[in-house]
Amino acid sequence: MTNGNAVRKTSIAWIATTALLLAPAGMRARGLKTFPGRSAGSLQDSQEAQEKEQEKREREQEAREREDEKREREQEARERAQEKVERLQELYDDGREDLDEDRYDRAAAKFKQLAEMNGPQADAALYWKAYAENRLGKRDTALTTIADLKRRFPQSRWQKDASALEIEVKQSTGQPVKPADQSDEELKMLAIQGLMNSDSERAMPLLEKVINGAGSPREKSKALFVLAQSGSPQAREILGKIARGQSNPELQRKAVEYLGLFGGAQARQTLADVYASSGDASVKHAILRSYMIGGDHERLFAAAKSEKDESLRREAIRQLGLVHGTSELEQLYQTESSPDVRREILQAFFLAGDSGRLVQAAQGEKDAELRRAAIRNLGLIHSDDSGKALQEIYSKETDHEVKAEVLNAYFLQGNARALVAIARSEKDPELKKTAVSKLTLMHSKEGTDYLMELLQK
Repeated sequence: MTNGNAVRKTSIAWIATTALLLAPAGMRARGLKTFPGRSAGSLQDSQEAQEKEQEKREREQEAREREDEKREREQEARERAQEKVERLQELYDDGREDLDEDRYDRAAAKFKQLAEMNGPQADAALYWKAYAENRLGKRDTALTTIADLKRRFPQSRWQKDASALEIEVKQSTGQPVKPADQSDEELKMLAIQGLMNSDSERAMPLLEKVINGAGSPREKSKALFVLAQSGSPQAREILGKIARGQSNPELQRKAVEYLGLFGGAQARQTLADVYASSGDASVKHAILRSYMIGGDHERLFAAAKSEKDESLRREAIRQLGLVHGTSELEQLYQTESSPDVRREILQAFFLAGDSGRLVQAAQGEKDAELRRAAIRNLGLIHSDDSGKALQEIYSKETDHEVKAEVLNAYFLQGNARALVAIARSEKDPELKKTAVSKLTLMHSKEGTDYLMELLQK
């Protein structure tokens, strides 16, 4: 071997050895067979993999943010729609109140506005507008309004009432209603009620005539009430027909209410049949409230479990709370995955006065927002047990926002003594400030005495 060859072999050996020593442990284990340039390539591959992973995380985060924005927009749209519904309902209720108070000119103006807004009550608004116009003696205007109702809403359930009103308008002299006419209505209802007590068979057709006629809202409501009070099979049958929709929606909801108030098992079955067949959410809401009046836990629980309409499901949960259906609510809470629905269930526990289950949620719930919701509801229950529970939660809690929620719960309870105790002992300046700020709003002796102490320091 020549000296040149020996030098070259030695140099190659040193280069290989150095490369091996610089390589990762896994490569060193594989010995000199590993190509020296592999280390740099592996580092580059690793860096690229990290960059790709980072890009993936960023894309996922962007997707989550877009989804959150979409949900927020949808929620805002729902809130705007709900606000519109509430405005329309408020206008309708105001108009009906004007009718009950014989303020027909104001009622006509409000129902005119409502009809022009073309909301879900537009057909009802046109009917009541025509009714008010007739009461004002504006016969031609009333007939024009009725014609508008028939033209715009040929399938409306107010058509029957409109036809009855049209006949009355055409038969009238066009004079404004007189106070004596109102007295006549009241006397007529008193007479029918008296007849109902003595001879219900003769009174029943008269009540039906009032209900199906063009009388005032007050007169029809009274007639329906008298009918519901009788409890006779014939009365229940008439109420059932109205509840099934054989009248205008307003009387239907009233019939549903009275079936829940005065009816028994048969009436509740009628309500269940109407609930299953109706597509009107307002009627279904009324039925759920009637279930509550009748203490029907079973049907409320069924609606709370299986109802697809979120608004109706929430209604069923609220009504379960009002009938103290805490065991059913507990089952719902354990199986429910939606935080919004679980929050509604916590509210229902408050309605049921069940501080025990609220304490469980406040102490054991993993979702921080739900814990805060449970604490808020505990604050609305004014009892020694809820106060002690809040004290225990505060003493063990480490989450700043949850502790602040406990302070708010004490404020809702009017528990100045607890807030003063926390203000004295709390080391966190923000929480101490929050406690003191709550005390300044409470006007209690304990709070005022403590505030004076602070001023004297």
